[in-house]
Amino acid sequence: MSLAGALGLLGAALLLTTGGNCDICPAVRKDVSKFLDGSKREYVGYLQNYVNDPAVLANAATLKTCVDEKLTEEDKALVGSALVSLWGSCS
Repeated sequence: MSLAGALGLLGAALLLTTGGNCDICPAVRKDVSKFLDGSKREYVGYLQNYVNDPAVLANAATLKTCVDEKLTEEDKALVGSALVSLWGSCS
């Protein structure tokens, strides 16, 4: 897995640790799903439901483009699989 893949996995894992429990709200799960599997348009469109700052949306679009260019479909599948395992191991 590339550095970008490892960073993506680390960032997603950090989302899971807030508050000391593993319960993650559906909006964050959907955000991660759109980030890994959706198009840039879908991802930024989803973020617009929660963010109104054009600079944040532009940065999100840039990050999504970078991830799509650097991560292979296999990398994305591995990250998704790891997240499913993390979410499933929390009780």
